Amino acid sequence: MKNVSYIKEDKIILKDISLQVEEGDFITIVGASGSGKSTMLKLFSHLISPTSGEILYRGRDMMSYDPVLLRREISYCVQSGGLFGRTAEDNLAFPYEIRGLEMDREAVAALLSKFGLGQDVLKEENRSLSGGEKQRVALARTLLLKPAVVLLDEVTSALDQENTRIVEDVIRQLNDGGTTILWITHSPEQSRRLGSKLLTVENGEIRSLEVLR
Repeated sequence: MKNVSYIKEDKIILKDISLQVEEGDFITIVGASGSGKSTMLKLFSHLISPTSGEILYRGRDMMSYDPVLLRREISYCVQSGGLFGRTAEDNLAFPYEIRGLEMDREAVAALLSKFGLGQDVLKEENRSLSGGEKQRVALARTLLLKPAVVLLDEVTSALDQENTRIVEDVIRQLNDGGTTILWITHSPEQSRRLGSKLLTVENGEIRSLEVLR
């Protein structure tokens, strides 16, 4: 990000932000509600465009990418998960369908297992899944095709301690394999335990970027 600002309805959400994200970073992001954290992730995923300044991805202006192709490399998952269709399988087949590929059932089963879910969940209707199951299915959908960058917005805030640890372990393994992670969390303990860098956002500006390891 180079001098990026974002203004909505005359309100300054982000102000003159400059930030360098290195390949393989695990950046945890903290800050009060309304400080601009989620807006930053939406900008990184090309869901919104900066009012001023520019965002470069691999040295090229992000606005010059085809958003559909870009989102195959940069995946964004929010707190609510947002399942669609009728079943969990509808969601996990989707990343393959939009690429014209046949669903890799072995890969799906392996990832579900990492999230503590069996293959029986595939036939479950979305409405019958618990909140924690929905969140883990949504995360599996986000991660299936191994994006280069994963953007996570409060994805464990609705999970119990056991499932939180399961999700943390999966994301940590991804990062160990080279995936770049940006994770918004309201937990100071989680932010320091997981991240290699800790970004603090305050009133639409970067207050600090601390290297943790």
